[in-house]
Amino acid sequence: MLEIPLWKKISLWVFTLAIAAAALPSLLAPAGIDAGEGAPQVNLGLDLAGGSHLLLEADPADVAQQRLENMEEAVEAALRQANPKVEFGDTSRSNGQLSFILDSSADIDRARGILEPLMMGDGLRREWDLSVVDGQRMVLTPTDSGEAVALNTAMDGAVEVVRRRIDLLGTREPTIIRQGETRIVVQVPGLQDPQALKEQLGQTAQLEFKLVDQQALPTNTQAGVANPGSQIFPYAEDGDFVGGFEAVKRLGGIRGDSLIDAKAGVNPQTNENIVNIQFDQQGGQKFAKLSTENVGERFAIILDGEVISAPTFNEPILGGAAQISGSFTAASANQLAISLQSGALPVPLTVIEERTVGPDLGAESIRSGLIAMLIGSIAVITLMIATYGRFGVYATVALIFNVLILLGAMAIGNFTLTLPGIAGFVLTVGAAVDANVLINERIREERKRGRKVITAVENGYKEASRAIYDANITNFIAGALLFWFGSGPIRGFAVVLVIGLITSVFTALALTKMWVSGYLAAKRPKDISI
Repeated sequence: MLEIPLWKKISLWVFTLAIAAAALPSLLAPAGIDAGEGAPQVNLGLDLAGGSHLLLEADPADVAQQRLENMEEAVEAALRQANPKVEFGDTSRSNGQLSFILDSSADIDRARGILEPLMMGDGLRREWDLSVVDGQRMVLTPTDSGEAVALNTAMDGAVEVVRRRIDLLGTREPTIIRQGETRIVVQVPGLQDPQALKEQLGQTAQLEFKLVDQQALPTNTQAGVANPGSQIFPYAEDGDFVGGFEAVKRLGGIRGDSLIDAKAGVNPQTNENIVNIQFDQQGGQKFAKLSTENVGERFAIILDGEVISAPTFNEPILGGAAQISGSFTAASANQLAISLQSGALPVPLTVIEERTVGPDLGAESIRSGLIAMLIGSIAVITLMIATYGRFGVYATVALIFNVLILLGAMAIGNFTLTLPGIAGFVLTVGAAVDANVLINERIREERKRGRKVITAVENGYKEASRAIYDANITNFIAGALLFWFGSGPIRGFAVVLVIGLITSVFTALALTKMWVSGYLAAKRPKDISI
C-alpha cells in the first residue's frame, strides 16, 4: 500500500537529513570553510591530496642469514635438553650452511633423530637437509622450497609491520601492497615529506638483550677479534661510545619479539628520555631468569645490530618491565617506541625509490570531475523533467539527496576518495536515475492498461522494485569483490560504487515513494502526466 505512517516519514526524513548533513564539511572544505574539529570529512587519496610514495626492497640473503641463526639456537636447545644431552662443538655458519662437530660419533643416529622434527618445518615440507661429513660433522643445508617459504613468510610479515607502523603514525588509508617477491609499495596520502616515513619504515627494530662477554679483552674487541661463542657489535653512532665495540655472547639472550608494549617516557631521576618496554608472560619469565642468574653482570641492549647501552643487572628484574636508555631525544625515543610496539621487521627493508606526489593533479582532477558531474547532472535532470514531469522532479530531488548521502556516508565511514572514485561518482549520477526510470515506465504501462492512478503507482513501485533489487545485488557483489581483493585506486572505485548502489536504491524506492504517496494523498488526482 502507498499509505506511509507518519512515524515512518519522520524517520526517513531524520535519517536522510542527518546523513546528508555529514557531507557538508567535505563540501565546505574546498572553499576554505572549517566545519570544526571532529567533523566527519571525506579523506582524499594520494592521487588527489598528494603524499609520499616509497618502494621498499628486502634482500633474500638477510632472510637466509636469520634462518641460520634461528636454526642454530634451535639445534643447541634440542641437543642440550636431550636426556642424556648430546655434546658438540665447533659450530659454524658459512656458505649458507650450519655445521657442528659431535664429541662422539656414537651420537650421530641419536642426534639425527632429535633434529629430524626441526628439518620438516610445517610437517609436510622438508625445509632442511641433514648430512654427515668426515664421520662426526653434521651439516644442515636449507632446501630451495624452505628458502622460498621463508622469504614469502618474511615479506608477508613485513607488510603487516609496515602497516602497523603507518597506522601508529596516525595516517589514513595508506596503500601497502607487495610487488614481486621482495618489494613493497607504500603510498601515504597527505604526507608531503617522506623523510620521517623513511626513518620509521627503515628501522628494522630488531631488539636483543645479550650478556656481555666478560672474558673478552678490550684490545681484541676493538680489533674485531671475538672469543669462540661470542660476537662483536658496534655502539650506536648517536650514543656515548661512538666508535666503540662490545663483545657479547652469541647465544642465550632474549629477543624483542616477545614485547607487548613500548612507550616513550622520561626518567624522573636523570631527566633523560627513555623507552619503557613490557614483555609478554613468556618473555617476562625469560628476562627475569636472565637477570636473576646474572646479577652484577653487564648486558648489552642491541637494536638493529648496534649497541644502545650496556648496563649492569644490579638486581633481578621481575614483572617483565624494563627501560631502554641511550642518549635519546624525545623524537627518537617516540620513534623507537612506535617501531618496537609495531613489532620488528622480519627482514630489513631498503628504500630504493621515493617520490613526493603534489596535490596539483588532484585539484585539477577534482575540478574536471565536478564539471563532468555538473554537466551530466544537468543533462539528466533536463531529460527526466521533460520526460516524466512531476515524477521527474521527484527523481531530480532524489538524485541530489543521493549525492549528499553518498558523500555523508563516506565521511562517516572514514572512507577515502580517489581519482577512480570521482569516476564512480559520475557513474553514480548516471545510474542513480535508472531505478526511477524503471518505476516511471512501469507506472506508465499500468496506466495504459487502464489501471487507476493509485493502483498504477502502487503496482509500478512493486513490479519495478524486483528488477531494481536484482540488478543492484549483482552489481553490489561485483563491487564488494573489487573492494575485498583490490587495493589503492581499485578499492577507491569500489567504495563509491558500493555505497552509491545502496544510496541509489534508498532514494529511489524509499524517498520518492514517500513523496509520491504524499502528493497522491493530498491532491487525489484522477490522472497523472508521466
